[in-house]
Amino acid sequence: MHHHNHYYGQAHILARYCGFDDEFPPRIRGYLQHGWNVGDGWNPQHEFFDGAWRYVWSERPARRGYSERRHNYHVIGAPWLYLLELEPDLGVVPEDERRGTLWMPFHGWEGGKITGDHQALIDEIKDTETEPVTMSLYYTEYDQPEIREIYLDAGFEVMCFGRRGWNYEGTDTRFLYKQLEAFRGFKRVASNRLATAIFYGVSVGCEPSVYGDPMSLPTEDPLFGGYPRVRRLWPEMVEKVIDPAVARAITDEELGVRYRLPPQELAMLLYDAETNND
Repeated sequence: MHHHNHYYGQAHILARYCGFDDEFPPRIRGYLQHGWNVGDGWNPQHEFFDGAWRYVWSERPARRGYSERRHNYHVIGAPWLYLLELEPDLGVVPEDERRGTLWMPFHGWEGGKITGDHQALIDEIKDTETEPVTMSLYYTEYDQPEIREIYLDAGFEVMCFGRRGWNYEGTDTRFLYKQLEAFRGFKRVASNRLATAIFYGVSVGCEPSVYGDPMSLPTEDPLFGGYPRVRRLWPEMVEKVIDPAVARAITDEELGVRYRLPPQELAMLLYDAETNND
């Protein structure tokens, strides 16, 4: 199994859904898309073993991959959708008790740090939000005091859901569980880029908003058009006020709601034959 499959505990969620051990999930026979992606599900430099399956969330990444003469795609829906089925009540509160905005800024990763104007972003957030703001920083920013403290000094709550893991080490297998529990208590979800977190929030009833300095990563590869392409293809999702019906329709398509599979069928696609017969 490629170690990317473990990111955010997604392999563990799929194993649990299929009825297998989610502490030590069985090997997935291919590559699992781990986040929303404007390309074919992975970054342009990602290397693949010949003949391995590529498990993507929706039809769009598969079509982009086929256009690049890549092969062996299965569209299965996002692991997040299977978590929603497994945890229908986790974090649920009455609709009129949902409060605040969970603000999730674009983040760096183990191979690169973001650059941008955090103070300008804070100023725009204060000019825009009417709900109390909680900043959700990924650990790459949370562990930098100069970034974490600028948001604390601005009067925002600051939190971190943990680490996605790297090379099978340090994976917080409850990462997405904690996100789900949090999203279901917030009224709004916002970010400075249209990204995975926006779709997750919309899927559980948060009002979305996308605005502010999108910041940048020195390691971003422009092969698939980068963030400017996102703004061109989904302009209705890069606004301070987004039509909730439009947001839900786009979210359902990008997360692959119509491609969700029952446990037995998903297990047949993901795991080796000997695992299926256990």
